[in-house]
Amino acid sequence: MCWAVVFVLAASNAIGTEVARPEPALADFQWGTKIPLRDGVELQAMLYRPAGQSSPLPCLLTLTPYTAQAEHEAAAHFATHGYVFAAVDVRGRGNSGGEFSPFRQEAQDGYDAVEWLARQPYCNGRVGMWGASYLGYTQWATAKESPPHLASIAPTAPVQPGLDFPLRSNMFRPYAMRWLTFVSGHTAQETMFGDLAWWARRFRQGFDAHAPMVTLDVRLGNPSPIFREWVAHPHQDAYWDSLRPTEQQYARMDLPILTITGQYDADQPGALAYYRSHRAHASAPARSRHYLVIGPWDHAGTAEPRAQIRGLTFGPRSLVDMNALHREWYDWTLKNGPKPAFLEKPVAYYVAGLEQWRHADSLEAITGAQRVLYLASGGGRANGAFASGDLVADASVVRGGSDRYRYDPLDVSSADVDVVEATDRELIDQRRVLADRGKHLVYHSEPFAEDTEISGFFKLDAWIAIDQADTDFAVGIYAIAPDGSSVLLSSDRLRARYRESAREARFAVPGKIERYTFDGFTFTSRVLGKGSRLRTVIGPVNSLHAEKNYNSGGIVAEESGKDARTVTVNLYHDREHASALYVPLARSVADAR
Repeated sequence: MCWAVVFVLAASNAIGTEVARPEPALADFQWGTKIPLRDGVELQAMLYRPAGQSSPLPCLLTLTPYTAQAEHEAAAHFATHGYVFAAVDVRGRGNSGGEFSPFRQEAQDGYDAVEWLARQPYCNGRVGMWGASYLGYTQWATAKESPPHLASIAPTAPVQPGLDFPLRSNMFRPYAMRWLTFVSGHTAQETMFGDLAWWARRFRQGFDAHAPMVTLDVRLGNPSPIFREWVAHPHQDAYWDSLRPTEQQYARMDLPILTITGQYDADQPGALAYYRSHRAHASAPARSRHYLVIGPWDHAGTAEPRAQIRGLTFGPRSLVDMNALHREWYDWTLKNGPKPAFLEKPVAYYVAGLEQWRHADSLEAITGAQRVLYLASGGGRANGAFASGDLVADASVVRGGSDRYRYDPLDVSSADVDVVEATDRELIDQRRVLADRGKHLVYHSEPFAEDTEISGFFKLDAWIAIDQADTDFAVGIYAIAPDGSSVLLSSDRLRARYRESAREARFAVPGKIERYTFDGFTFTSRVLGKGSRLRTVIGPVNSLHAEKNYNSGGIVAEESGKDARTVTVNLYHDREHASALYVPLARSVADAR
């Protein structure tokens, strides 16, 4: 076996911006290592080892659909810090054999790869897994099979199929076809995938033409049986369940786990669902070894934190060196080294505005109390940022009545502001809120009398009546500073037919007032300065980046413009129907009261 000495690495501090560059470190490399699977298919690995390795060491494994060479930098880093690292193309991708079937293949293939690696003479039998996004999913998929030699995982921003991709809140994302095109064939379609403007134009063509979601793959020039299979399962069912660990599999997981996600990570719902399910079903010792980190990051930032994210700027403490944190994690769990100092408690979360990390014993312990703010308005005046309703703490002052908006699914004007250029400042952009005046409902709280930390999960109970069988709702919660600037804190969506269960459709009875509970908001943590207010925006889902519900009560993915029905939405707020927003106050705030 011929090894090439090729890599030079630099290390950095665990937190902050200063980088210390040591003497160059070298790693040995072997391309084309074959990993046999139980059905005769072979996966191909790029294998990285410490230079001159003389004794067996712990091994790290990553399974990627993005071709193994994409993990070169991380693999070389770990190899120069005492680990053997195998970057492996998943079945049907890169240089591996077989056919790629997203999500369905990784459990057994991961098991086989772990056990093969553990048997190699350069491995001491202890195998850890590493990686983000789909690579995070492969860790959970492998762990659910309980390979005997899997000793540690660190899933970062792990996607959970059916929960946050290719659909969220039982609504499909056109992004799914962009991703499927990225991973079509054996090589990465990187240039096409990265052309955001190109994809936005293609999505808008279908949006303006009111084309059904089910034809998206053909319209984009990439007919996909996988996409059609996904679309055939529009809500939570046994198909999606089969791609996730069962309660029994969670119960058998007895290994250290480090879950990492971000407040603006599109896969935060999946990451926290894995975390909660494991803690709900695993043994007490296993739960005690599951750590959670929630930073002020978007999806990409969970792997490579940046200070600036879509219009927001965070302090230097947000710049956690992920290579260092992971290295310390594996040193602890695979080499019996010291516990990472950063993980002083089971949960670490970043408080924006305060620009500091805080630590808690559990996710639930972060929130100390909920402040209830009741939705109210005068004479139905709640249709815009400058003619809004109120969020009031005293239920006795809530006057009876309702607020109303009408949504015409044939209205495509939202695409004019729903453009790719907005992504650079998406979290602070108010153009959509201002442009949709009259097309949604807006409520503002009174200014906060003092600095207030909001940490945890919002919830909204809204009493709503619609005059069609179905429609989609989007809710956004924003912090509005005294100068009028805005920051998106969290959001949620709900399809009316799934208001009672994500697993079974029950259509609305036109005109009937029913409770709609929005309890799928993402985690947020931010200090709102004195004089700041909360803004809640409730309206339709009408975006070129989301599946459109034409409100007919049919199969949404098959609906088109010919099925469109305008819906009138009435939101009630009176003593019998007290619509309310539940605001999570940090425990430090609650304890001070």
